[in-house]
Amino acid sequence: MNISNVKVYDLEESVIACRNAMRLSLPEYNQEEFEASLERAKKLCQASKGEVRCHANFRTGIRVSFDIEYPNYISPEMQRYHWFDIVTSSSKMHRIMQMDFDKCCNKYVTEATKDQMKQLVQEYNDDKSEENFMRVLSNCPQGVMLFMRISTNYEQLRTIYLQRKNHKLPEWRSFCQWIESLPYAQELIVCS
Repeated sequence: MNISNVKVYDLEESVIACRNAMRLSLPEYNQEEFEASLERAKKLCQASKGEVRCHANFRTGIRVSFDIEYPNYISPEMQRYHWFDIVTSSSKMHRIMQMDFDKCCNKYVTEATKDQMKQLVQEYNDDKSEENFMRVLSNCPQGVMLFMRISTNYEQLRTIYLQRKNHKLPEWRSFCQWIESLPYAQELIVCS
């Protein structure tokens, strides 16, 4: 997996808002209030340490957007997360005939599979029938690399982190290492 163009939004504002339950008026959004609220946010995250959701719901306001390049076999697992919004993505179905299978597959796709895909694409180019199109699409290797823009939040990343940090697939472990690199991730997501 490759993750790039990462943007984190409303981190300070959401941390400040974590104290709203005890306020009588709107907070001041400044550095002093952020630092005071960060201590409360850490305590809320620690209180929720063993749980996916609880007192640290302010994390839903810390939004994260990023581009990700990933193998096709990860798609079904990525799509199971409710707040893992796919902004837009590459389209295997629309671009498969133009893919260079020597370049767009991960290292686990065999040369024989790549050669078969090239042959199927050639058969489609010779006869652009539905049958040939479906043969190309249906035989595309799971190791073909795709990409998308995703928008999510710290709360959802907490869920993913808890469920995937020790996953069998190296891509998920790599994704969790990326989560650990986000601003205040140790305090607000990992809760170490």
